[in-house]
Amino acid sequence: MKVCIAGGGIAGLAAAWALTKRGHQVTLVEQGSIPNPLAASGDEHRMIRRGFGSADGYARTISEAFTAWDELWRDLGRSHLSHRGVLAMSQFEGDDGENFRLGYDRMGEAYELYEPKEAARRYPFLDPATIRYAYFTRAGGALLCQRIASDLARWLTDNGATLRLNSRVDAIDADKGTVGLGDGDLIAADQIVVTAGAWVLQLVPELSRHLTLYRTFVAYLTPPDDLASAWADAPAILDIGGETGAYMLPPVAGTGLKAGASLVKRPACDPDADRVESHGEGERLRDLLSPPLARIREYAVARVRTCAYTFTADDKFLSYRRGKALIVSACSGHGYKFGAAVGRRLAEAVESGDDSSLLRWLRAEA
Repeated sequence: MKVCIAGGGIAGLAAAWALTKRGHQVTLVEQGSIPNPLAASGDEHRMIRRGFGSADGYARTISEAFTAWDELWRDLGRSHLSHRGVLAMSQFEGDDGENFRLGYDRMGEAYELYEPKEAARRYPFLDPATIRYAYFTRAGGALLCQRIASDLARWLTDNGATLRLNSRVDAIDADKGTVGLGDGDLIAADQIVVTAGAWVLQLVPELSRHLTLYRTFVAYLTPPDDLASAWADAPAILDIGGETGAYMLPPVAGTGLKAGASLVKRPACDPDADRVESHGEGERLRDLLSPPLARIREYAVARVRTCAYTFTADDKFLSYRRGKALIVSACSGHGYKFGAAVGRRLAEAVESGDDSSLLRWLRAEA
């Protein structure tokens, strides 16, 4: 079968990997390079963990994701997962930090619970006066996105797939099974897979009924010198507690200390617009980390990276069939951790035509 994939983020790359392994003739079209620095998959590292708060379906589904990543590491010949474990804190009763812990309890996931002083002893960047407790689980860590993308692109080329880089998809004819490129080329396929991330609404406008585009950003920080070693050994931070929705990823394997927060996202109209940081954005995000981080003003903002995501109202994956085109939109900024498993499930749906089973799995309903 000839399959054309529009979009070279993690979902598109993983679908190309799974389809190529199944013997299909795959052409992947990406508007930029791989990794594309403007895409969500072009970031330095992303978190993988078993904690999903009230979303128990995804907490169960993540086991398949870990298995799929292990299959990918075997094919690539090396792992790009730093097994740092995952830390979270609670600042007040009922905050996100506590909700994640309760989710662990429901799933039977083991964790170590620390009183504030013990948490600060283990992780000196914490202010013990600002937290109720912290907890650590060994499952999870940081996925090294840029290395994954580069190695997947290399694997695909070595295994017979065609990569059309720096080629923008202008139009998709789902009835005829053709993908039109900006340079005038037309690719004919038996099946089309659209994994265009924040750009999906430009190709499939009717999905605006289900998807909202947001602009957000992350900040890379330089900690005070005396805390650098603590951060170098730190786990991923799932949630700092409180109301900010803030998370952090430690500097692993040459990456930086990254922070993000749900409070800094805002609706957008164009994924290509407003991609330059505005004055003070990084400092505003940095300051959201206190509490519970101590001495937050001593952290320098090294750089800011803007991101664009599509979100569903219920923060779940979305799949949609139009003729010969199967469109998948990621899980509201949380899709990367499922990337390898999504690729395998997409390949199965392309072969079987069972779109309903794919959608139930993407929504963690079965």
